[in-house]
Amino acid sequence: MRHPLAVISLLLLVSPVLADDLDDFIRDQLRKRHVPGLSIAIIQDGKIVKAMTYGSATKNGTTPLTTATLFQAGSISKSVAAAGALYLTEAGKLSLDEDVNVKLRTWKVPENEFTKDKKVTLRGLLSHTTGLTVHGFPGYEVGKPIPTIPQILNGTAPANTAPVRVDFVPGTKWRYSGGGYTVMQQLMLDVTGKPFPQFMKETVLGPMGMAESTYQQPLPADKAKLTATGYYGDRSEVKGRWHIYPEMAAAGLWTTPSDLARFAIGIQQAFAGKPKAVLSQEMTRQMLTDQKDNDGLGVFLEGEGHTMRFGHNGRDEGFDALLTAGVETGQGVAIMINANDNSRMMGRIVDAVAKKYNWTGYKVTTAIERKAVAVEAKTLAAYEGRYEFANNRMITFMADKGRLVTLVDGFADEEFVPETPTRFVSVDRDAYLTVTPDETGKITGLVWKHGTDERTIPRIGPLLNMLKPNKDSNEARTHQIETALKATIQGGKSVADVPGMSPGARRDFASGVPELAGFKSIVFISDADVTGRGIERHDGKVAHVLNYKLTSDKASKYILVYLTSDGLLTDYDVVDK
Repeated sequence: MRHPLAVISLLLLVSPVLADDLDDFIRDQLRKRHVPGLSIAIIQDGKIVKAMTYGSATKNGTTPLTTATLFQAGSISKSVAAAGALYLTEAGKLSLDEDVNVKLRTWKVPENEFTKDKKVTLRGLLSHTTGLTVHGFPGYEVGKPIPTIPQILNGTAPANTAPVRVDFVPGTKWRYSGGGYTVMQQLMLDVTGKPFPQFMKETVLGPMGMAESTYQQPLPADKAKLTATGYYGDRSEVKGRWHIYPEMAAAGLWTTPSDLARFAIGIQQAFAGKPKAVLSQEMTRQMLTDQKDNDGLGVFLEGEGHTMRFGHNGRDEGFDALLTAGVETGQGVAIMINANDNSRMMGRIVDAVAKKYNWTGYKVTTAIERKAVAVEAKTLAAYEGRYEFANNRMITFMADKGRLVTLVDGFADEEFVPETPTRFVSVDRDAYLTVTPDETGKITGLVWKHGTDERTIPRIGPLLNMLKPNKDSNEARTHQIETALKATIQGGKSVADVPGMSPGARRDFASGVPELAGFKSIVFISDADVTGRGIERHDGKVAHVLNYKLTSDKASKYILVYLTSDGLLTDYDVVDK
């Protein structure tokens, strides 16, 4: 199943778009992906050269976006908050390599066997190397109780995520942790004695010219009326229009692409040693130095030398965002949309910007015009279905007008043209699919090739809207699955106590999964034996994929349930078809 956005690579692929067709290209992308609105700011020569909006603040199209419309920045909040923490470091109030418990007052990181010799430090918090848990946060519905930071860190009511704890030796490996940034927020509160939004406005947002931006959660009325409405992947509206994020440093920034561009320009200027920057040149160089796995201090890094770029992706409930900028090139782009979109759309738009503005050192791959051969509809239909693209990452193909297209969030995304009846090539990039039936003629996987990456991606199963419900031969198992699915909505003790769940799923669903909110029941469709295909979810080897019709308060959908060989639920995916 899909979880809050982990870390997406800033290496983006180029789409075929003419240099003077950027606006039309963006509008076309929004139309194809059913995204209500997009706001963008483009940096060239260290200045914002274009700030534009497309579409609407609401799905019904009655409220046009403006460049002052506020969006939630999701995890880009971390990059901006990192500048505040580094400001405090330069002021002598924090130290990058000191045990954070020295300065924490309201709450302290619980000591355990992992912290015996290595301690949690600010450097580790900023670079996701502390061993602290909790990847991300779902936020809180408007009108619901909002926890304090200590309640969030302890995982106590009304917090909706697990306790933040160290579960590997700090510094030994990288793992994304929004929980770590929430510890940093408490650390900054304790050393400044100021509310986090006030401190950030005084030291970072104000000095960098980010006049529209705020970390206030919830928003005051004058700001709330300037916001876009958020929409989920299926384009249903977020209840209350958005969620509230008390985890401000990790996910709580309301902003605009122009303000994010100003932040990026501020970092570029500080790196160049220009006067009146928020951070010194020396501190900025530390911020943009790889700590582990291309992660600096609050930003992710790509490339090296003169053409190195820094940035971050972001996701809150109903909002996605992207920021990438050259450290020395004076180029960059910030994009924000009022939807959760899991396609390659954002990357394609960055590619189009990079091509139009001739980004220095940006790898451009010109798409080749593809010539399609005719393939029988019956043959294409046999290739439709879901495949395990990578660990816990599914890709779905659907036949459409003699081609295969990927299906993401229920909408078409990438198009693959048949070169032969068994070999297909992307119209966007040099990516190829080759169908590989087994000795009986059954399709159990595809060969995926992109550059040097060539591998077999195993078949999970067909599109479910093509199947009819069958008699459920194991109603007790279905009941157990229903109970486990309902437990994942609550997380915490519900997940810890429910029977029939794999250890990995129990661990990874501990924070709760609001995706299934409103879940009522499931109706059995089919059971596929996928033993030996190499599908693994949450550390559990998948032996069976059970398909069900899902009934909830929202529109009816389908759900794939992944079971291990001993019948334990180890994952699920909610799908439209």
